[in-house]
Amino acid sequence: MRAYYLERHLRRKLAPLLSEDSERAVAEAQPDSPVEPAQVSPAAQSIAASKRTLLEHLGALALNYVTVAQHDQLEFPLVAQPTALQTKAFALLDVDPAKIVSSEMAS
Repeated sequence: MRAYYLERHLRRKLAPLLSEDSERAVAEAQPDSPVEPAQVSPAAQSIAASKRTLLEHLGALALNYVTVAQHDQLEFPLVAQPTALQTKAFALLDVDPAKIVSSEMAS
């Protein structure tokens, strides 16, 4: 049950990035015929053409551990620069990946 509420919460927060939100009006405007094929919206076609989901984009954000050449013992985490889509998604979720890394390092 918790997974359902988590999914619902994330879908609401990320609605501007998900194709479902913009397709609702298009779907409701279609006739209710079970025989006619459903029309695919331009947003859904664009997502299908890119073959990448939002989860894949977010999963591509890397955490690198950098070691200083002169001192092998000095190592620190470095979060890769997020893409525009990653930045927008994290902003909608009110999440800062760099803060998550620094809080995990403090524990």
